[in-house]
Amino acid sequence: MQADFQVAIIGAGFGGLGMAIELKKRGRHSLVILEKADQVGGAWRDNTYPGAACDVPSHLYSFSFARKFDWSRRFAPQAEILDYLKRCARDHDLERHLRLGTEVRAARFDEDAGLWRIETDQGELTARALITATGQLNRPAWPRVPGLERFQGPVFHSARWDHGVDLAGKTVAVVGTGASAIQFVPEVAKQARQVKLFQRSAAYVIPKPDRPYSPLEQRLMARLPWLQTLDRARVYAQNETRVLGFTALQGVMKVYQWLFQRYLRRTISDPALREKLTPDYPMGCKRILISNDYFQAIERFGIEVRTGGVAAVDETGLVDADGQHHDADVLIFGTGFQATDFLAPMTIQGRRGRDLNEAWRDGAEAYLGITVHGFPNLFMLYGPNTNLGHNSIVYMLESQIAYVLSALEEMERPGVGGLEVNAEVQDRFNRDIQTRLRDSVWGQGCDSWYKTESGKNTNNWPGFTFRYRRRTRRLDPRDYELHP
Repeated sequence: MQADFQVAIIGAGFGGLGMAIELKKRGRHSLVILEKADQVGGAWRDNTYPGAACDVPSHLYSFSFARKFDWSRRFAPQAEILDYLKRCARDHDLERHLRLGTEVRAARFDEDAGLWRIETDQGELTARALITATGQLNRPAWPRVPGLERFQGPVFHSARWDHGVDLAGKTVAVVGTGASAIQFVPEVAKQARQVKLFQRSAAYVIPKPDRPYSPLEQRLMARLPWLQTLDRARVYAQNETRVLGFTALQGVMKVYQWLFQRYLRRTISDPALREKLTPDYPMGCKRILISNDYFQAIERFGIEVRTGGVAAVDETGLVDADGQHHDADVLIFGTGFQATDFLAPMTIQGRRGRDLNEAWRDGAEAYLGITVHGFPNLFMLYGPNTNLGHNSIVYMLESQIAYVLSALEEMERPGVGGLEVNAEVQDRFNRDIQTRLRDSVWGQGCDSWYKTESGKNTNNWPGFTFRYRRRTRRLDPRDYELHP
């Protein structure tokens, strides 16, 4: 049976667009990009909260094959990154491959035909290879708080910001102190009458080395591209060394601990408040955050900080862990994402009807974060254990894209209808990953979005990204079962 497309890609963020661009560069035009939203952009389309910006330097947080030389700042804001992705789609003629407003509900591997049957809300289509690029940070996580439905004012998550809500003169309760919250809290504080901040635990925050690029710098980068190449290399090398602090040389974290403590002392004058803002877990166990205005906003605007989380919500506000009621006009949740629920809520069925959710009942895993035994011709970008705590995910995505391209080449060999990773290869890889993660700073006992409820770290890559790139440079057929 002839498939409708050789390749179907789910998601039009960095991963999906990058994959499509590289496919087309190699003359592979039989492809479709399925995107449930009405435009491209992924997380940078969805997260429009005030102050949204990247925490990876701009020159590195972009495709190596689609450079942008006129970034406005060292750390680009959300709107600029979204414009960049739109430009990539436009410049590489991806619009004709895009099916926007098309949500994938399920995908089933048809063993007889050797193709994937993909069910969308717009109908069914088939593809020989299925590539998921849905990311790890796309489904907002809402805490289970009793009485939330009773609140009479506006309630929204930072990843689905309600720009129609006027915060001026309002008492705003913010729940959560993660990467998004530290960016939007200072902006909310500028508008609101009062901000009340509820945290389960404090976050490690260090200064953000941000600044605008001058017009001269932008012109020089455009005229002399090798200058940006050097800067990308410098930033990459600088960031790459940080992984040692998470893994083999955890004593390095004492340097970042000192930076945090100095920064906190310089910005927060009240010793009692400093104590509230000091985490009770090892540095690096959760994501280290960077900001130049979070602590400053807490000090300047007199933001009330409550530790212990939220016990309940009623019509007029929140009840904290100590039983104290706090009035609020607006509730904003900065509580992150369902990062460990990979590919949810889609249903993916492989050979013999095997359900991927069932295969992952003990936590998601894949070989190199890309392929899963029992699911031929299924490839994941930004899959399990490929998240980073130290460098650019775009670098990882480009590594994965190269690997998938080599897999597609292997599938074109005579007599090869499908590729399925060997079960032992996958098991051996993941045993090694979990051993390394247990010995890392992420295995020091704290809860984080990197882990499942059982404590398995399904998200992070515990090592150098250049080693990951070396392992993914080309698929080794010996790792796979070849189906006719």
